[in-house]
Amino acid sequence: MSIRWGFLGASWVAKTALVPAVKNATNATLQAVASRDPKRSAAFEPIKVHNSYDELLADQNVDAVYISLANHLHCEWAIKALNAGKHVLCEKPLATTSAQAQLMAAAATANDRLLVEAVWTRWHPRFSRLVEIVHAGELGELRSIDSVFTFPGDFVDNYRTTPEFGGGSLLDVGPYQVHTWVALQGIACELKILELDRNIGPTGIDMTTQVTAQLSSTKSNRIEVRALASFERPEQQRLVVTGDLNQLECVGNEAFTSWNSASSLRIGARQEDFAPIDPFQVMIQDFGSRITGDLGWLPTLGESIRVMEILDQIRLAPPGA
Repeated sequence: MSIRWGFLGASWVAKTALVPAVKNATNATLQAVASRDPKRSAAFEPIKVHNSYDELLADQNVDAVYISLANHLHCEWAIKALNAGKHVLCEKPLATTSAQAQLMAAAATANDRLLVEAVWTRWHPRFSRLVEIVHAGELGELRSIDSVFTFPGDFVDNYRTTPEFGGGSLLDVGPYQVHTWVALQGIACELKILELDRNIGPTGIDMTTQVTAQLSSTKSNRIEVRALASFERPEQQRLVVTGDLNQLECVGNEAFTSWNSASSLRIGARQEDFAPIDPFQVMIQDFGSRITGDLGWLPTLGESIRVMEILDQIRLAPPGA
């Protein structure tokens, strides 16, 4: 069975990553696109271009919806799509608050439909292997998780610069880092913020958020987590996980965004290499497989909600907390 996809929004990531992922997947068809610009929608070469989001959701030939709208629109349109009987794959962050994420989850349950956050890094074999190594105890008892995701943002007419639209570095590149915490420590993990620094830009968004905290769970003692998200630092991606027996790190400068390029993990003195892969395609295939009742790995809604709760905690904490 081929899952017939409808796209809400014609963003850069939708065009560059999701269109090829759908076209190359063995169980997917790009049925329809709706955006503010019909010409941009038509450039995706769907079977149907709709003039509005509501029109697309009323299309009985659409099985699943991918939402690539500005962050503040995720909750509204995910719920509308779920209520229309569509399965939903929603860009990260799932919402702008954990309260919104809970509303979205309730709609998914009420309509018996999938709701999944498109944190595509989690479908990468390197990330899966990282989680496997940690859970197998190869690093021993965890001591720390250090991560960085920064780049100089030159945004023009972009939702990322507007607080009301869910802008800011924490909600943009922070989810990748917090998802790593939850993947390694589970949804029962608790966070205690030790240090917090943020730089607020002229439009009111956080240009940089840097946090040091203690993370505790039923799986381990307290570990130290350090994360840096920024739109004003030089481009850097880093992920290092340290235990009392060994240390693991993603090699290179694509710790979270390795896409169609070779990648590696270093575990102590050992290195494991991974062939180029498109994790977006793996995400689309696994999502479709789950719809049809076949095997397909998906992050749980519980994980995405816990990530949003942690992001809320960091976002609302006073500087220096």
